[in-house]
Amino acid sequence: MKIYTKTGDDGTTGLVGGSRVKKFDIRLEAYGTVDELNATLGVLRSMSISESDKLLIIEIQNKLFNIGSRLASDEKGETYTANLAITDGNIELLEKAIDEYERDLPELTHFILPGGDPASAQCHVARTVCRRAERRVLEFAGEMPTHVNTVKYLNRLSDLLFVLSRKTAKENGVADTAWKKD
Repeated sequence: MKIYTKTGDDGTTGLVGGSRVKKFDIRLEAYGTVDELNATLGVLRSMSISESDKLLIIEIQNKLFNIGSRLASDEKGETYTANLAITDGNIELLEKAIDEYERDLPELTHFILPGGDPASAQCHVARTVCRRAERRVLEFAGEMPTHVNTVKYLNRLSDLLFVLSRKTAKENGVADTAWKKD
């Protein structure tokens, strides 16, 4: 299969299911931002983090591909991607990881500045991209029943990435930097 098709040269792109939309359609902004999030997680996975965290990130990246596929599906295409929907179990997996990570961290009593070591800083980059992806999905899908769990998943994922930034910094010997009001 060739990577280029030339069918998008007119400013449109094909959806799963066959219809075409303009490349500036909010749907593309939504799944494009999810794709950007996936790429930022790929960078994070290449950094100094534990093997178990790398495995969790791979699982998350696969779920993000599922989300992108669902967002890129028109009405006809939804029949092909229905089995890729985010489940309550997918959300619970993130919640369990958050709870596990938080048990080993000092209580948070102040806002912290993004940064620390490179992996922790990359967690913060991924977290902010995740928040943007959540907003774009909400803008496109709103309260569509087929995407309610997608929004929940992205919301929980941004929380996980915040906690993972703290966990990673601690494991790499870097303390949180408190925000100081001037």
